[in-house]
Amino acid sequence: MELPLDLTIIIPNYNTKALLRECLASIYTHTAGISFKVICVDDNSSDASADMVASEFPQAILVRNKVGLLYAKNNNLGMKMSRARYVCLLNSDTNISANAFGALVEFMDTHPDAAACSPTLLNPDGSVQLSVRRYPGLMVLLLQSLNWHKLFPDGKVGREYYASNLDHSREQVVDAVGSTALVLRRSTWENAGMLDERFPLYSVDLAYCYMLKQKELKLYYTPVAQIVHHGSQSLDQMPKKSLRAAHDGFQSMNRHYDYFGKSIVTKTLISWAIELRYGLKLLEWHLSKDKRANSGPGRPKLDTPSPSSK
Repeated sequence: MELPLDLTIIIPNYNTKALLRECLASIYTHTAGISFKVICVDDNSSDASADMVASEFPQAILVRNKVGLLYAKNNNLGMKMSRARYVCLLNSDTNISANAFGALVEFMDTHPDAAACSPTLLNPDGSVQLSVRRYPGLMVLLLQSLNWHKLFPDGKVGREYYASNLDHSREQVVDAVGSTALVLRRSTWENAGMLDERFPLYSVDLAYCYMLKQKELKLYYTPVAQIVHHGSQSLDQMPKKSLRAAHDGFQSMNRHYDYFGKSIVTKTLISWAIELRYGLKLLEWHLSKDKRANSGPGRPKLDTPSPSSK
């Protein structure tokens, strides 16, 4: 099959019209030196996002879902449609600058051992967003559920889960990254597989990275490009529902990926622990002023404005 394009940029969207407009404008303004196509998969939005894309960005391929398919299926649809050497799974609440995609394509071209890579993510204020994750043991996850990282930002949870001690100035192989801006080599999704659709929304990125690690495929963090990420703008529209979905994602990891082993007893105990964690997080959400779906370390501050409010 002839692959005339270097890159397909896949952007799932749900009701983020203002952010999506800025994301697309930044792509077409700042991308040079590579051949690329944008596929925008609108997940049955009610804010006229799809109409905006059709009228303002006719060069993009627009898919209008008649029903919501959610994140994993939308990205997989884009990969099936792609005719490029690489794809980038990109969130709609991002902004591109300084030819980020040209740099990422060059990185993949010069690193043939890379199954995938992810750039530096920045908060709107320019601070580094902690997007790299490590796969910790049970004790660290228990401490994380108790907000240990908020009491001790540079402690065990910060280091062993949020990778707070990562040197963001150098490229390196990492355990996991979010799929905010994830570049995949065609052979990766054709041979290793696409996103696991048993995870419709949450934890699908961690599950995918875990699968790559199990197959001994290399995932790189690289500072050759920086992308601004406003953070969880679709999920923040329904924070309580998103909180439930997040823990359903943890349950799926427990059921399907044997992260803590295959024992039924262990899986049952982990399942109970996840539900206890959900109860604690729900109580925290009710008591906190911060009503966002994701307010973990390295995320934008609560008072950071976003284009969706303009």
